[in-house]
Amino acid sequence: MLASIDLRLLLALEALLEHLNVTHAARHTGVSQPSMSRSLTRLREIFNDDLLVRGSSSLVPTPQAERLAKILPTVLDAVRAMIDRSCAQGEWRSKATMVMPDHQALILLPPLLPLLRENAPNLDIVTDPLLASALRRLEQGEIHLAIGQIDAAPLGYLRRTLYADRFVCLLRHDHPALAREWTIDTFATLHHAALASDSKDGFGRVHDELVKLDLLDRDPVLVSNILTAAASVATSDLVLIVPRRVATRIAALLHLAIVDPPVELTPYEVALIWHERCHRDPEQRWLRHEITAAALQTEPGQTSRQ
Repeated sequence: MLASIDLRLLLALEALLEHLNVTHAARHTGVSQPSMSRSLTRLREIFNDDLLVRGSSSLVPTPQAERLAKILPTVLDAVRAMIDRSCAQGEWRSKATMVMPDHQALILLPPLLPLLRENAPNLDIVTDPLLASALRRLEQGEIHLAIGQIDAAPLGYLRRTLYADRFVCLLRHDHPALAREWTIDTFATLHHAALASDSKDGFGRVHDELVKLDLLDRDPVLVSNILTAAASVATSDLVLIVPRRVATRIAALLHLAIVDPPVELTPYEVALIWHERCHRDPEQRWLRHEITAAALQTEPGQTSRQ
């Protein structure tokens, strides 16, 4: 029975039950009057009922038609929502889980959360700092999006650059090195705080570059959290190398000095990654747009010392 029903017949039935007039129903749906008459004949065959019979001034629904009139709006609304599903502003009532290392959360969440609070107040955001295995988790639907230092999107994934950045040095504002000429030799004498990190990401590459140049001590103070590292720098003679956006935000909180490194380091690029299974999902598409808009607000001012 279900295989014999054309969706257009249900739309015709909707119009017929609303207007109780074949001509008016035809005009409402944009078909000819003979076409609507044929649809009514077919509907009568499918439901084995007259559905609409002649009355004194219009067609009159049968009891079966009255029952269908109660059911049909819900059915068609569900079909319309399935075919033309959209994320209406403020209606997202779910949870979005995003992999986002803490130093990127420090940059992106302050501009992102107000946007979400305004446009999707019922959306819960959960961040996960562990970038490892993010691709597998995206594919399996465990997380919705991944944000991080990810150079390329493998087959089946999509990538959008959120922003590019450069590395700078963070030191306490009265660090003795700031009283001297800022040279490679000065830099080479400093003791470093470093983030424990996968060597494939931006922090890992910078670490390798400095080691090759013999500019990084072989035994840095390793910490897993960037705010812990920054707090250590604020109360010691350590130096911490971080992206400029991160440095700008932390320096404002802890009264630290920002200095460009005396050597050129590989730029740092943050990207948004998602799986193609969610590429056309309207809620995901909307969230990706909001994240991109937030990233545009993260450009800091220039460093305090060039």
